[in-house]
Amino acid sequence: MQGSTSLTLQNSVSTDQALPVGTSRRKRPPVSEWLLFLLFIAPNFILFGVFSYWPMIQTAYLSGVRWDMISPTKRWVGLDNYRYLWNDDTFRQVLVNSFWFAIGAVGGSLVLGLAIALLLNQKLRFRDFARAAVFMPTLLSGAAIGIVWVYIFDPRYGILAGFLKVLSVNSPSWLGDPTWALPAVIIVYIWKNVGLATVIFLAGLQGIPRDLYEAATVDGAGRLSKFRNVTLPMLSPIMFFVVVTSILSSFQAFDIINVMTRGGPVDATNILVYYIYQQGFVAFNAGRAGAASMVLFVIMLAITLIQLRFSERKVHYG
Repeated sequence: MQGSTSLTLQNSVSTDQALPVGTSRRKRPPVSEWLLFLLFIAPNFILFGVFSYWPMIQTAYLSGVRWDMISPTKRWVGLDNYRYLWNDDTFRQVLVNSFWFAIGAVGGSLVLGLAIALLLNQKLRFRDFARAAVFMPTLLSGAAIGIVWVYIFDPRYGILAGFLKVLSVNSPSWLGDPTWALPAVIIVYIWKNVGLATVIFLAGLQGIPRDLYEAATVDGAGRLSKFRNVTLPMLSPIMFFVVVTSILSSFQAFDIINVMTRGGPVDATNILVYYIYQQGFVAFNAGRAGAASMVLFVIMLAITLIQLRFSERKVHYG
């Protein structure tokens, strides 16, 4: 009896010694906990599956067929839709427009939003009213904003034309000239979305510890040095978030372009998301629209991965 007991103790001791230092035996969760876990995550999985993953799978399938969205049959064509986009001059122009639109819209929103946030972070009179006024366009409909700005950009009777006339400058045909149409749309997009960037930057500025500025003052740093060595590093996570969301949003800007220019003149403001709309719901070519949608998906995925890789090296947390 004693021998068997000692043998059992030796086996348990040898088993415990075989475990790595600092580890202990963990019991597997019971089946009831797994069922409860699945019960909680099931609604999210169902919603993502129905509204995100399934449409993406359907789009990938449509990119390989030829279908007019009316006929009950779809003809499989493989990569023909992608070959068409590769050889289409209009699609290449659309990609160039999308690139410049993203650069202008994101760069303008980032720089102007940070500048306004720095201004509104000071102790000013009517500061709360100014913050609300800056953020207000974000809440408005893009279609309504586009209609208003069509009248503002009118080269004969618009408010902007009247202002330029005072300065003895002739107003260009903002929405009728291919040279000025894309900058005009970028201006409207920035005006609508700069308020959101301002509010996010303002929250980041108010979260920076004042001790850092006091320490920089003791070291003899001026305003520019504080901004470069304290404000920008501490705002890097906020800036990264604004850049990511702004780029992804700019590639999906549809309402303003549809109301103001409808992609014209001469495809000067035709960006990728509007091209998809034209192919799918104007030309009734679901296959080319699906192929263009997959191109948009790949571009946005690549941009997101590059930014995530960049954030690991340049974004300062803590």
